[in-house]
Amino acid sequence: MSALRIAVVGHVEHVTLGRVAEVPAPGAIVHLERPFWFAGGGGGVAFAQLVRGPAEVHFLTAVGEDAAGDEVLAELRARGGHVHAVRRREPHTRAVALVDSAGERTIVVVGEPQHPEARDPLPWGALAGFDATYFTAQDPAALRAARAARVLVVTARRRAALDASGVRADVVVGSARDPREASARGGYAVPPGALVLTEGALGGRVETADGAFRFAAPPSPPPGGGAYGAGDSFAAALSFYLAAGRSLAEACASAAQNGAAVLRSLDPREGQAPLDA
Repeated sequence: MSALRIAVVGHVEHVTLGRVAEVPAPGAIVHLERPFWFAGGGGGVAFAQLVRGPAEVHFLTAVGEDAAGDEVLAELRARGGHVHAVRRREPHTRAVALVDSAGERTIVVVGEPQHPEARDPLPWGALAGFDATYFTAQDPAALRAARAARVLVVTARRRAALDASGVRADVVVGSARDPREASARGGYAVPPGALVLTEGALGGRVETADGAFRFAAPPSPPPGGGAYGAGDSFAAALSFYLAAGRSLAEACASAAQNGAAVLRSLDPREGQAPLDA
């Protein structure tokens, strides 16, 4: 059997992450403890998760033309996989992620994320030969190109792009606890094959045309880690397991393990668990 081919289409930020005693109230000042930076964001974290498996992974993204963009591009390429990045003549988007004592993350994005677009000179045509594409960008035309893959998984936070594209996603995935992502399958212009919404320690819920079912969350890891990247790692793992031929229920159960694994560490790259076909 040849290796799976999976693409991530989306954004990546230059993320500075650290611990805070508590999220600041209006007017307060907090200190970020032991900060470090990495190439994060929805696409960056998903790419980091997917390269921890046996698939051939491609990342289609956009990167700013400054020192931060250079650093992001260098780290992405060092992870392995195949990085296809168009350079924007502007500073790369930065973000600051605050992780409190309970492990919850609060994110401040500096400027607008940079997304790949169908007009960019990226290998859009090659996606027709891919087993799966995970989409977390915002250009409807790029989403139509991503639909050429055998399996299309779209983050629920890109609902506007999905509705505008007119395509049918196989799976829309998000968090029921995020107001940007909480939704119902019938609320999409073209209802996806399945809507998968995670609910933290409660597991998650799957809605299809045939009905709904739930999946359980694995036991929570010991305290001391952080939630940054857990949802993006779950979505990437779900894309992988569906591409590998697992049923929707099996893919959700397996991906839940990958999402929970991130909670073991403050750095999502250290917590991510390998993918097993």
